[in-house]
Amino acid sequence: MESLLRYHLVPHTADAYSVFVTIKEDRNSLGTRIGTGIGTDWVQASGRFLVMGVPVSPYDGHAETKVEQQQRWRQKLGYGTGVNVYLMKRSPRGLSHSPWAVKKINSKCNGDYQSMYQKRLTDEAKILKNLHHPNIIGYRAFTEANDGSLCLAMEYGGEKSLNDLIEERNKDSHDPFPAATILKVALNMARGLKYLHQDKKLLHGDIKSSNVVIKGDFETIKICDVGVSLPLDENMTVTDPEACYIGTEPWKPKEALEENGIITDKADIFAFGLTLWEMMTLCIPHITLADDDDYDEDKTFDESDFDDEAYYAALGTRPPLNMEELDETYQKVIELFSVCTNEDPKDRPSAAHIVEALEIHVQ
Repeated sequence: MESLLRYHLVPHTADAYSVFVTIKEDRNSLGTRIGTGIGTDWVQASGRFLVMGVPVSPYDGHAETKVEQQQRWRQKLGYGTGVNVYLMKRSPRGLSHSPWAVKKINSKCNGDYQSMYQKRLTDEAKILKNLHHPNIIGYRAFTEANDGSLCLAMEYGGEKSLNDLIEERNKDSHDPFPAATILKVALNMARGLKYLHQDKKLLHGDIKSSNVVIKGDFETIKICDVGVSLPLDENMTVTDPEACYIGTEPWKPKEALEENGIITDKADIFAFGLTLWEMMTLCIPHITLADDDDYDEDKTFDESDFDDEAYYAALGTRPPLNMEELDETYQKVIELFSVCTNEDPKDRPSAAHIVEALEIHVQ
């Protein structure tokens, strides 16, 4: 919808979750704050990064000019709950190196939340350092900034998140992504999830469009943000009594909304299915502002239009599709979405089964 409405949907703890609705003024969409020049002092750690334990640094003793700093730090890629992500352009002394995406705790967080996000970032760094897969964002470095906050440097996976592309498409055309594109995203995401589930025995725990990074015209597709991942046992079940499924509310499966729900790898599959739904509808799951009969795109938004009761009742269920907008080319996408969003996790396929099925159809 082309309007000033903006939803901020955040991962949340089991006892504190909500959907924040704010008014978006004249600014770029979430995740595309391009052109913001920032300094380099906060990401230095005694003048160098440690990459895989080996000192490798653009800060090798020479005094940087303002131009050199701007060449290295050019873009604020995005922000989330308590964190900012920046693009680090590494070009010391005219040499060209692949850029990094650097995640840093937002200094404006209050003390209690900052401690939580620092721990989450530390956990993410530990997990990410042991992951090596073409559909998972790669680890580059973990260090402390001059101001004491932590910085996680990662592979630069692309210009935008899938959520950014959904927002842009919604603004420009309102048409769903082509079925072939959705299937390509589905296959690459499923490969990443298969690796996490089978090889690393990890539940991602927060699958959604904003945690999928896209380079170019879907040249590469990578899952990011493993900071709330949970260990899986040999039965693909989260059994650690200390483990808590975080997720983001609209993408949560029914079992994650229940007090004593059993969390398995199929929780990721449900959220994966809703990510496909996002690409078909260009919407956030379960978010409705008004009854369809009363909806007016040019109408000024009022928070009273948001139906809280309907929203909470819909959580953990399969959201409807407008079949009139989807032709026969979407049949396989719809089938995949439907089976992945079954309310009973036993009726959802594994990531491995999804990969096996899609590799036949996706070039």
